[in-house]
Amino acid sequence: MMLEDRLCLISGGTGVIGRAIVKKLSEEGARVIVVGRNPDHVASVKDEFRADGFVADVSKKEDVIPLLNRVEEAYGKLDVLVTAAGIYGEIGTIWQCEPERWMDAIRVNLLGTMMMIKYALPLLKKSLHGRIIAFAGGGDGPLPHFSSYAASKGAILRFVESISQELIPFGISINAISPGLINSGFVQEILRVGAERAGEQKFKEAQAQISGTQKTVLPDRAAALIAFLASDQANGLTGKNFSAVWDAWEQFPDHQNEIMSSDIYNWRRIKPGDRGYAW
Repeated sequence: MMLEDRLCLISGGTGVIGRAIVKKLSEEGARVIVVGRNPDHVASVKDEFRADGFVADVSKKEDVIPLLNRVEEAYGKLDVLVTAAGIYGEIGTIWQCEPERWMDAIRVNLLGTMMMIKYALPLLKKSLHGRIIAFAGGGDGPLPHFSSYAASKGAILRFVESISQELIPFGISINAISPGLINSGFVQEILRVGAERAGEQKFKEAQAQISGTQKTVLPDRAAALIAFLASDQANGLTGKNFSAVWDAWEQFPDHQNEIMSSDIYNWRRIKPGDRGYAW
């Protein structure tokens, strides 16, 4: 087992992807702490997987600090932090969006990720295996009608890359993952707002996902990537963005030097010279 006796905390651990992560890390020998906003959902995951659990809203500092204080009191340290809590937030074109609601995804996805990491650091510093895995996502192109979500997830990539350098002296690695198109609660949100807000294409895709006519990705693939990144097999990898679906991450140990000495798996501006132009 890759994660035997390691303590892993998963924020957003009660959804479709979160449950798959809890299951996989538990199978790999980890002791898992699940965090979610809904007390019933947290209780359900605790019962199903024999995990520990806490109720907290990661977008609220007044929840995050007491949460991690309780973790310190109960366990003394933390080996792995997975920040999987996320929402779509405001859906619609920029002229349809209200600024206050547009900020919802920023508060949960970006600020929530930042605060969980910031206040978990004292616990992660006590571990010999400090690992942080943050959730990015959103594909690799424009996301019209989802600018709030896209902005929050794009920011996570630069955030992860930047603080990875700050964490090196403490032996803590941090990477972001993109889980792929998974049939989760996000699909229901698209159906709820309708085609006028989500756009015709996205709305049709959501209908196809629900009906089973569009292929989606099982959450197990993302869970397996997280287990890999949390393990010693991923030693030396930090500050990168990995896709659970598109990347052959099982081969990463054979290519660590190439990955870490280049901008592979980073978010970068493409310059004319990169495409053979001399201007």
